[in-house]
Amino acid sequence: MGEQAPEKTPRKPQTAPPSPQGKGSAKKPESHLAMVRRARRINRELAEIYPYAHPELDFRNPFELLVATVLSAQTTDLRVNQTTPALFAAYPTPEDMAAAVPEELEEIIRPTGFFRAKARSLLGLSQALRDDFGGNVPGRIEDLVKLPGVGRKTANVVLGNAFGVPGITVDTHFGRLVRRWKWTEQEDPEKVEAEICAIFPKSEWTMLSHRVVFHGRRICHSRKPACGACPIAPLCPAYGEGETDPEKAKKLLKYEKGGQPGQRLSPPPDYPGLPAPPLGAAQGAPAGS
Repeated sequence: MGEQAPEKTPRKPQTAPPSPQGKGSAKKPESHLAMVRRARRINRELAEIYPYAHPELDFRNPFELLVATVLSAQTTDLRVNQTTPALFAAYPTPEDMAAAVPEELEEIIRPTGFFRAKARSLLGLSQALRDDFGGNVPGRIEDLVKLPGVGRKTANVVLGNAFGVPGITVDTHFGRLVRRWKWTEQEDPEKVEAEICAIFPKSEWTMLSHRVVFHGRRICHSRKPACGACPIAPLCPAYGEGETDPEKAKKLLKYEKGGQPGQRLSPPPDYPGLPAPPLGAAQGAPAGS
């Protein structure tokens, strides 16, 4: 998703409110049509900035992706990726995990937090896969959301990345950025999903999700966005909420944008950054997800 792809040099961001949508603008409110055009242009720009965007959970099959996504709640993908090698070595199939001793499963996944509740979900979904789906992860959202611990977000991750079924994944980063960019004012993830799906062609949904999450983790942070180092600053109505000085903003960049390891221990061949360290190794990745 191979030969390493060269990272494109982003255009130099502006250091003053760069668009009619910026802070302090006296322009009339943006029309819906103008917002849609701006949103689609942001998506095109993000595709150039992150041509290597991908799910940041390590997985080799749909079952591993399903389990990893359930574990990713309330923790970082990095911590999940550091935990799943031992987990899948012990329980490589739904049948194996369904028969796990709960206390032993809990101990393996303890580093991901909320390990008792997550263990119950993993045991329940593994038993359902064994008993109701012949040990296979179903490829329909209607079936996935019936599994213990699986909601629409998890289902869309699995469908989009293991089955090639387009979907919008509304995680914390995605919801935060699409509201910051004024694509929606909704807070409920399902309403956010519906409104964003209406803006973009279905073929773009999965990759759009990856690009937005990549940007939120690397540049457009929650508390201190790196506005002065952001290649899409001219399109952002929230420009100026973060650091606008280019040199100071550059120091806020994370993962490959900041010259640091990413979240995957086994990243795709075209990922331009460094693999994450295994559990217990010296870690150079920044805190946070």
